Parts: sequence; C-alpha cells; structure tokens
Amino acid sequence: MTAADILGYAAGALTAFTFLPQVLKTWKEKSAKDISLYMFVIAFVNEIMWLIYGVMIDNWVIILTNAVMLVMSAIMIMLKFKYNHQ
Repeated sequence: MTAADILGYAAGALTAFTFLPQVLKTWKEKSAKDISLYMFVIAFVNEIMWLIYGVMIDNWVIILTNAVMLVMSAIMIMLKFKYNHQ
C-alpha cells in the first residue's frame, strides 16, 4: 500500500463519517426539526452517483467512502420523516 493509498483511505474514512455526529444527535434528541431534508436528499443522490462512479473505475476508496455516506444520508432521511410526524 502506497502513501497515496493510505492518505486516500484516511481521507475517505473522515469523509464517510461526516454525518455521524448529526445522526447520533438527531437519534439521541429524537428531533429533526432543524434538519434540512433537501440537503440529505441531495447528499443521498450524490452518494449514489459517486458510488456508481467508484464501481465504474474500480476505486475502493470512492466505493467505501460513498457507501458509508449513503447509509448515513438514508438514516438521516428516515429520522427526519420519523421525528417530523410525531
């Protein structure tokens, strides 16, 4: 593994968990009233496109990073719907 690979995976890991604090805060507080649904829908679509791109070029950093981001975006969308209707 090269230094560039290590840097790519490290950067990917940090990027992949960008939404984690928001997911945890929303889940813990059971409130998503100040969360933008549109932002997470845009992020969700964006992650799908990056994931497809990563598969097309066979780049595991892009694939793994965006797979995790896709899950985080999906969780936030679900939490937004769940807590907005309570």
